Amino acid sequence: MIPTSKAGPASPGTRAATPDVIVIGEALVDVVASAEGTVEHPGGSPSNVAYGLGLLGVRTELLTSIGDDDRGRAIEAHLHRAGVALLPGSRTAGRTATATATLAADGAASYDFDIHWELPPVAPPSLPKVLHTGSIATFLAPGASAVRTLLEQSHRECVVTYDPNIRPALLGSQAEARTIFEELVSLTDVVKLSDEDARWLYPGLQLEDTAARILGLGAGLAVVTRGSEGSLLATTDVQLVVPAVRSTVADTIGAGDSYMAALIYGLLARGTDGLAPAVLETLGRTASKAAAITVRRPGANPPTAAELLADLPEEEAAPAEVASAAVS
Repeated sequence: MIPTSKAGPASPGTRAATPDVIVIGEALVDVVASAEGTVEHPGGSPSNVAYGLGLLGVRTELLTSIGDDDRGRAIEAHLHRAGVALLPGSRTAGRTATATATLAADGAASYDFDIHWELPPVAPPSLPKVLHTGSIATFLAPGASAVRTLLEQSHRECVVTYDPNIRPALLGSQAEARTIFEELVSLTDVVKLSDEDARWLYPGLQLEDTAARILGLGAGLAVVTRGSEGSLLATTDVQLVVPAVRSTVADTIGAGDSYMAALIYGLLARGTDGLAPAVLETLGRTASKAAAITVRRPGANPPTAAELLADLPEEEAAPAEVASAAVS
């Protein structure tokens, strides 16, 4: 079960002793290669989620590992501009990881990674309302074991959200990756994954069946994003398909992370109605809008709270569709 939250995100001027969200995972530099040349953007899925939450006015801290170099300092400055603080132990003497993203003509990105992931043996001084993790940080040794230990210590005390953000080039066998994923799902409340992630982890399964499997492992909410086809939000009581928001695509970098940040933002703000169908629809529409805003501009460039609340002239008004009355 996912506890309901009576309090929304902290206002930008609010400084509580404990953050609303702690994100655990990699921060790196996206080196983006396209026909126009090569540029660098701060990136890494967990870091992008933290940055997106900061722009939405959510008090957020990040536990990561960045080097004592120009790229590491650029990442720290980038996060600071969104109001995101690094937890102690996040700076190391090594070099900052990179992901070289090569853009296709349609804006889709393929990645080549240069990363060593090792998390310092530290724990947050206090637990937030939401603890988020995902991506490379949860699969790549030796740091992945430290992430799992932190989830084991925390999952009964706060809401845990997880986005596996599968990167096959950095994983072992599919079976090994699926085992790691499923063991972590048992320590989480909300799991979000893309349709590509779902099909890689569970080839042959329909997305609805993948969501049901995740719920059967103990998650309270499973979300599967499907690009222009919208997203599926499932609990043990209902599966809801929320349409995507139409958008002209510059590139897809960070779109899933913007969706995840807005999903967490919505969970914090949802009040006491739990995961009723109306709540799921609001969560899905808000997150889809965040992703649509992100893909229309280069790099991992998520919306501010003001942008997320503003009307988009092309925003899709189609109703959400109940896919199933129950999940077995």
